[in-house]
Amino acid sequence: MRDEWQRYVAVGDSFTEGVGDPGDRPDEFRGWADRLAQHLATAQGEIDYANLAVRGRLLGQVLDDQLPAALAVAPDLVSIVAGGNDLLRPGADPDALAALMDEAVAEVRSTGADVLLATGVDPRQTPLIGRTRGRSATYNAHLWSIARRHGAVVLDQWGAVWVQDARMWDEDRLHLNAEGHRRTALAAAAVLGLEVDGDWATPLRPADPRPRRERVAAEAAWVRSFVVPWVGRRVRGRSSGDGRTAKRPELTTLTG
Repeated sequence: MRDEWQRYVAVGDSFTEGVGDPGDRPDEFRGWADRLAQHLATAQGEIDYANLAVRGRLLGQVLDDQLPAALAVAPDLVSIVAGGNDLLRPGADPDALAALMDEAVAEVRSTGADVLLATGVDPRQTPLIGRTRGRSATYNAHLWSIARRHGAVVLDQWGAVWVQDARMWDEDRLHLNAEGHRRTALAAAAVLGLEVDGDWATPLRPADPRPRRERVAAEAAWVRSFVVPWVGRRVRGRSSGDGRTAKRPELTTLTG
């Protein structure tokens, strides 16, 4: 792992696009990768940065469409965070996904670039999504093995206590909110060896419990607003990313 990077390219899905962390314009998001790039620029003086992530993308789409474009600009740091959308689908095979990721990481490392991976968050507290916990854990275990084989680094979200706090999540419960993305960026910077404020690892103070009636109403509203539309897209073979392109397709120089 080098001390400084000149070109950082992020590839992935909605997590890396930054959904849940509002940007300056409507339907534009900032997110942990953009925030990490700024931390790198601040530490180093500047860095060239591109973000090719698009919401809704499956792992194969990320590796087939985004990764070649990333490697074409000769980055020396690439973050690859994908597979979560695959694991949500019935019959998902975490071993097959890991095999694809292994090949991708090997390819990037063969160019001399460093690779940042990230485990998924433990979904045990999330209704419905918690059913994917077993295959998500299997995929995460593979990621650690892949990182050891190829000399990559891993951002451990599975073991992060603070990320289990509902106040870190957007109202859809699938994406982090601005505070969640801020902490994730700091955690990623720390795993890359940067000296950053350690407040990201400190859990929030316990929240006051809500009355049962409010909890039930909130669950019903969540199902109506997010679960039903998500299922509808799956049935129709649609994705939230249909028709979308990368928000930062070209390298841009960020300064500290």
